[in-house]
Amino acid sequence: MSFKTDVNYRKQSLLKLLNAVQIYEEDIIKALYDDFKKPAFEAVATETSYILAELKFTIKNIHNWTKPKVVLPSILNFPSTDFIYKEPFGKVLIIAPWNYPYQLALCPLIAAVAAGNQVVVKPSELTPNTSRIIAKIISEVFEKNHVECVEGGLEISQQLLSQRWDFIFFTGSVAVGKIVAKAAAEHLTPVVLELGGKNPCIIDSSANLKLAAKRIVWGKFLNAGQTCIAPDYLLVQENIKSKLIDFLKLEITNAYGENPEVSPDYPRIINEKNWKRLTTMLENETVLLGGKTSREDCYIAPTLLDEPSLESLVMHDEIFGPILPILGYKTEEDLHKIISKYEKPLSLYIFSENKSFAKKIIQNYSFGGGCINDTVIHFTNKRLPFGGVGHSGIGAYHGKLSFDIFSHRKAVVKKANWLDLPTRYAPYDGKLQTIKRLLKWFS
Repeated sequence: MSFKTDVNYRKQSLLKLLNAVQIYEEDIIKALYDDFKKPAFEAVATETSYILAELKFTIKNIHNWTKPKVVLPSILNFPSTDFIYKEPFGKVLIIAPWNYPYQLALCPLIAAVAAGNQVVVKPSELTPNTSRIIAKIISEVFEKNHVECVEGGLEISQQLLSQRWDFIFFTGSVAVGKIVAKAAAEHLTPVVLELGGKNPCIIDSSANLKLAAKRIVWGKFLNAGQTCIAPDYLLVQENIKSKLIDFLKLEITNAYGENPEVSPDYPRIINEKNWKRLTTMLENETVLLGGKTSREDCYIAPTLLDEPSLESLVMHDEIFGPILPILGYKTEEDLHKIISKYEKPLSLYIFSENKSFAKKIIQNYSFGGGCINDTVIHFTNKRLPFGGVGHSGIGAYHGKLSFDIFSHRKAVVKKANWLDLPTRYAPYDGKLQTIKRLLKWFS
């Protein structure tokens, strides 16, 4: 059987996957909790329900997406009919991260299968319980020569990257993304790199501060801050900074109680290595709220920092944890000096009732995607492309775009035989002015 051409086979495979993910939903929720205490609500909202919706949407549309598309032909080729055929790249490698280990392994897998590829999925070794369930689902649903799950650590990833692939999809850090890109370049393999960066969140004096604080706290501390599109630092107009801080403190307490360590709604840092990296960022900083840590439980409280130096460790790289630096600004020039210090971010957020200011920020800065008066939620719309720019990533996916990135678009012109104009053929003597006129008319 050819996985490249049999659309019905692909659809049946996805229907089997849909059935399996429904059967194993509770096991996935438990696995995510066992791996880093992800609450059931967050597991459903950001992982299992997302995959179910993506599967249903893909199954519904797969036949339409795979049909050859007729496009308007060039008049220079008259008479002809022009088509775009969607064909799979071939052998695809998907390397998934640990922060949303289920969603970010299965979402690209669904699209790769829909597009007709043969797939190897490498889940993160840092979430072993979730990885085992993913491997179990894949082994039960797919034939091994169609989709295979390969578990393991760094050595396995290196072995996989040393092989030749037709396409690589990677989600993770910028540093590892560079390694993946270098390995892919050896064989001129196309890649999608979903990376990250220091995502700014701007709050000006016109913003609804109470609501802004609530939405910032949710977006930042979701998954204990281990989200690539979480606000990384706040840029707050100085005249409303103290008031916003009061609202942020209130909303953190409303969400997680006086002691977030005992909150059932607050996850843990993925492992001790990342816990150490994050706790080091707290050294010699002014803590406004939080700062409490526990090595044994890989716990770091939701933490607000006041005015860290731009040269400090916490302001150097993406934080990827529950630490939120707050910086004041006076002018748009102040904003520019800080934002332009970093590579293009994956996300940017603005809280403002000033439409012209928000529009100017959106137009002046390059970033993957973002929101005005909210955080993170742009990820949820399958009609919006999700991806970075520059160091924050290459390529974008979600919804139909996911199918498209795993497909090569093959252009075909079908020329009719009933008319064959002689102008294009040699000898060219006496035809130069004719071809110039034709090209001018039809350009």
